[in-house]
Amino acid sequence: MLRRYITSTASILPLVVLRILVGLVGLLSTIRFMVLGWVDDHYVRPVMHFSYDGFDWVPIPPQPWLDALFVVMALAALGIVLGAWFRITSILFVVLFTWVFLFDKAYYLNHYYFIIVVATLLAMMPAHRAFSVDVLRKPSLRVDRVPRWMVDVFKLQVAIVYIYAGIAKINAPWLLDAMPLRIWLPAHDTMPVIGPLLAKPLTAYVFAWFGMVYDCTIVFFLMHRRTKWYAFGAVVVFHLCTATLFQIGVFPYVMIGMSTIFLVDAHYAHDTVPVPRTIGVLAAFILVQVLLPLRPYFYPGNMFWHEQGFRFGWRVMLMEKAATATFYVMDGEGGRANEREGVVVNSEFLNDMQERQMSTQPDMILQYAHKLAAHYRARGMRDPHVRAEVYATLNAAPGRLLVDPTQNLAVTDDGCAPYAWVTP
Repeated sequence: MLRRYITSTASILPLVVLRILVGLVGLLSTIRFMVLGWVDDHYVRPVMHFSYDGFDWVPIPPQPWLDALFVVMALAALGIVLGAWFRITSILFVVLFTWVFLFDKAYYLNHYYFIIVVATLLAMMPAHRAFSVDVLRKPSLRVDRVPRWMVDVFKLQVAIVYIYAGIAKINAPWLLDAMPLRIWLPAHDTMPVIGPLLAKPLTAYVFAWFGMVYDCTIVFFLMHRRTKWYAFGAVVVFHLCTATLFQIGVFPYVMIGMSTIFLVDAHYAHDTVPVPRTIGVLAAFILVQVLLPLRPYFYPGNMFWHEQGFRFGWRVMLMEKAATATFYVMDGEGGRANEREGVVVNSEFLNDMQERQMSTQPDMILQYAHKLAAHYRARGMRDPHVRAEVYATLNAAPGRLLVDPTQNLAVTDDGCAPYAWVTP
């Protein structure tokens, strides 16, 4: 049965639609970064950057080359849209976009990660073999049908996003306290018509429960022929509402576009096609996508507090967290005396967004302490000790210490074990 499925075919049209969608999102995102001056603000001006675990070797090019990188990335995205030299442009876009993504995890967003995942999958597909410049250049490339699994793998990826987002909402703060929606929704009480309704606590509970049920079930309705168009209408309404009420970037529009993969009638047929040699690589890639969001469940405590494994898990709009972080540095040589401590001015090293993100995320707090220790060691301090007083509030709860203020973070390891230096 598995071999029969792998060798069946479907229309190429869904892949063409996705190719154009992914290319446009990549192109507009890249242009937006350049036009708004974010290339300079995010990657040139800050003295320090926060690398992802295992990727501290990723370099940030100097500005002339960095600007050129973004220009080439935009051209590669345009090549994806047009289906022009698709193998080259799609791989080039994935490499460059991932490279920029790895520059600094302070700017992590789910939709950036989603673009990387979908663009990587797309680069493995023959999405350029219809309605493309490549077909105009070489008509023999044109095909009307592709292996069915090439379409279904994108449906599976959308299902992974939605279902994990729904599972993440099955928690007491979201369902029993309607947090953080009870904080966010009243901020829109001046909206015409629905403003007063958004200020009512009951509305937050309705949004919370509906959001959980929607995420957990919408894919199944999209997959059913009789309900897919009604489900797509729900997708459009749901994501337009979230885009209006919450500042979550282009993620709602990306999900609307990706959901169109369920609408095109694939006209499945059992033709004879060879089993591709890359099927193992693709299966491993999907397995990683399935397993990666499970990481937080292996750590004790409140995931929203310690945030171990929080990224790459499709946890969207689940908490309101804010913090203030004050760092103290002293030379440990010759004993410890509080009066010898110096207070770090964070703005000398980080921009506003970096400082805001660092203050709430323990792994970034520790990484910042290590960078401060290296900075002061390079300036003559023999044994820099770095400690932090970080007061954080989660979902409007009273502020409390996030990390142990007596811990010398300069010598604290950031491993895979639970963070012993984060308060329970």
